[in-house]
Amino acid sequence: MKRGKFITFEGGEATGKSTQTKRLAERLQQAGIPVVVTREPGGTPVGEDVRELIMKDRPTDPVTELLLFAAARAEHMTSIIRPALDEGTWVISDRFIDSTRVYQGKLYGIERTFIEQLERFTVAPDYPDLTLILDVPANEGVERAQSRGTLSRYDAQRIETHEALREGFLEIATAEPQRCVLIDGYLPVASVETAVWQAVSAHLLAEAD
Repeated sequence: MKRGKFITFEGGEATGKSTQTKRLAERLQQAGIPVVVTREPGGTPVGEDVRELIMKDRPTDPVTELLLFAAARAEHMTSIIRPALDEGTWVISDRFIDSTRVYQGKLYGIERTFIEQLERFTVAPDYPDLTLILDVPANEGVERAQSRGTLSRYDAQRIETHEALREGFLEIATAEPQRCVLIDGYLPVASVETAVWQAVSAHLLAEAD
């Protein structure tokens, strides 16, 4: 049995990750590929509890937040992601390690070596096979978030913060071109879906054949 593929969607707030995660899953299922869709923080009962806690109120110390994310991710890997991959099922996650690298690393200044050590104990060796980074201008992301109604504490950050987050994801896309594909999330939804499918086809489906 072939091991499943692991795909993650990344990007700033309101870039369309959830929409494209769902659409990609549908296209893979239509192609006869079993898929599990999940998200971070979340994916498991423990992860969803952590998500609710973090979305409600940011811990005073950024390290506290990082460790909560790491605990949720360890549970996520053990309970959902690794078993699915081992069974030959593909996994699509709405956010994963790159969000931690950008939010807790670039934005809140936690040392990269510390984050990498946590990844080594929670994720390795099962890093994503493909990461799709949806990019939109910071002001567009804020407008989209506002149009959805209730703003999370992440959505409500200052525009300078959203610009820093966008820069962080762009830096990752540049640093890891073998894993990451940058996609213009400012395009119409159907066009973004097409670009996502082209990336998956080129990087993973051709390899699977």
